[in-house]
Amino acid sequence: MPELLAPTVRLHAAWLEAHDEWGPGLHEDGFGLRSTDEVRSPEGFAAWVTRLADRSGPAKPLDAGRVPCTYRWIVEDDRVLGGIALRHELNDYLLQVAGHIGYGIRPSARRRGLATWALGRMLAHARALGLDRVLLVCEAGNDASSRTIERCGGVLEGIRDADLGPARRYWITL
Repeated sequence: MPELLAPTVRLHAAWLEAHDEWGPGLHEDGFGLRSTDEVRSPEGFAAWVTRLADRSGPAKPLDAGRVPCTYRWIVEDDRVLGGIALRHELNDYLLQVAGHIGYGIRPSARRRGLATWALGRMLAHARALGLDRVLLVCEAGNDASSRTIERCGGVLEGIRDADLGPARRYWITL
């Protein structure tokens, strides 16, 4: 049975296995990975996990342009299957490009309903934070993500040009 876990250094090797399966680049939505993060070494991984934890609460000051965010890993039998992130608020960039929630499932774990399952749990967390509705954005051609969002109550606002091409914008009322 999968579970949503806060990022932890305990799963370093499992996370690297998932990262390697995706291949080179920063395309694992939901993990908060930046190009400057060094995640191969135990020290670098620990620093990254600490940064993610620091963003989850309002007590710590954040870098300019950043908002509080809850990160969770989708884990089953100590295997990292994906990640999901809930941004607690929207700034101008997030409103235009990324939305409140981003997620990604590693290729070998897709088509099992994990994204729908994780999104449903994150929507409950968003509700607990007091959000009335959340914005989700996905590439216009990502039919699997569109279906996931729609299964969870997403209503298409429209398609807009974004940094990485046309993007579907959905709102989910909580």
